[in-house]
Amino acid sequence: MPEPSDSSFLKSLGFPSLNVHHPSNHYDFRIPRRRILVIGPMGSGKTEFSARVWRDSRVLLAKASSVAGRTTTGQADRRRVFFVRSALDAQRFPDYPTDALAYRSGYERLGPNLATIRNSFELEALLADHPDVGTWIIDEASFYEERLVYVVRRASDTRGLCFIFPTLVLNFRSDIFNSTARLLLEHATDVFPLTAYCEHPECVEDSFYTYRWYDVDGLECPAPFFDPLIIIGGDRSSSDPAQPNYCTRCDRHHYLPGKEYTYLTLMALGEAWVQGDRQPLEEELGCLRDAPASSLLAESLAGAPPVSLNTLRVPFLAERALVYLAHERNLLDETGLHDLVRRLDLDRSFLSRRLADNGKVLQMPLT
Repeated sequence: MPEPSDSSFLKSLGFPSLNVHHPSNHYDFRIPRRRILVIGPMGSGKTEFSARVWRDSRVLLAKASSVAGRTTTGQADRRRVFFVRSALDAQRFPDYPTDALAYRSGYERLGPNLATIRNSFELEALLADHPDVGTWIIDEASFYEERLVYVVRRASDTRGLCFIFPTLVLNFRSDIFNSTARLLLEHATDVFPLTAYCEHPECVEDSFYTYRWYDVDGLECPAPFFDPLIIIGGDRSSSDPAQPNYCTRCDRHHYLPGKEYTYLTLMALGEAWVQGDRQPLEEELGCLRDAPASSLLAESLAGAPPVSLNTLRVPFLAERALVYLAHERNLLDETGLHDLVRRLDLDRSFLSRRLADNGKVLQMPLT
C-alpha cells in the first residue's frame, strides 16, 4: 500500500488513490563489494535477471569515458560483466549458441564473456585472467563446493568485485540445497527473491518451490523424498520414467511422499543393517524392487493425496533408496553397497549414474 504522503500527493493532482509499488530499477554498477543472491524456484526468472544485468551493462559501457570513475575499483570496472556456468549444467538449452546466456524466453550472446567451470579453483583462474571484469554472474552456485563462497568473499572485499548468484537455495525437498547454499546465504549482501505461478493446471497461487516428478505411462508420479539429491540432465521435459521432470509448485501442490518414511523407517533399517541386523533392510529393498504396493513405503502413504500413491510407480525405487543411504547418510560403505547390489541384483547402470551425479563412484562391473 502507498504511504499516506503518496496518497495525498496523488489526490492533490486529481488522481484516484492507487497502490504505488517500488520501481523495478536498472542494475546499479556504482556500488562495489556486493554479493547478490537471486533466488526462486525453476522458471521464476533467475537467469533472465542476469540477462537484464548484461543488457544494462551494454548501455553503461556506451557512455562517456568519465563514467568509468564511478564504476571502477582498481583495475575492475563493474560495467564489465562475465557469466560463469557450471560444468554440471553445461547441457542446458542445447539448441542455443555456445556463447548464449539462455533463459526460457530468449537468450543474449555474450561472446568471450562466458566460461564453464567445475570448481572454485577454476573460478580463481578466471578472476586472475580477467582483472578488468568487475561483475561476475555465477550461475547455479550451489552446485560448487563450499570453498567457492570464500574465494568470492575475498575477491569482493579486496578488489571491490561484485558477484551475482542466480541459484536454487531450496532443493526439490524444500530443504536448503546444501552447505554451499547455506554459506551463500550467510555471506550475501543482497537477496532478490523471485516467485512464479504454481504450475499445477488448476492453480494460480505464487510458488516458491521446485517440484520433481516422473512421467510413468502418462501419470504424474511425485519423486520420493529419498530420491537422489542431484540428477544431471534432468531439466528438460521427459517421458522416460527414469528421468525426472521439474516444475514449480505452491505449498498445496508440492507433493513430497515418503518424508516420514525416510526418517522413521528407511534410516532405521539402514542403521540396523550397519549393526548386523541385515534382513529387514534387504526385505524392504526387495519389496521396493518387486512389489512396491507391499512395501513399508506403501504402508506409510495410507491417507496421502491420491497423486502421492503414484510414487509407487516410479522405477528403481530400491536403487534410489540405496543411493540415499550410501551417499547422503553414509550408512553403507563400499563393501556393504556392493554386497546389497549383488544379493538383490539391483540395476548397476542406474546406480552408477546416480552415484556419479552425486560425486560417488561405484567401483564394480555393470554386468
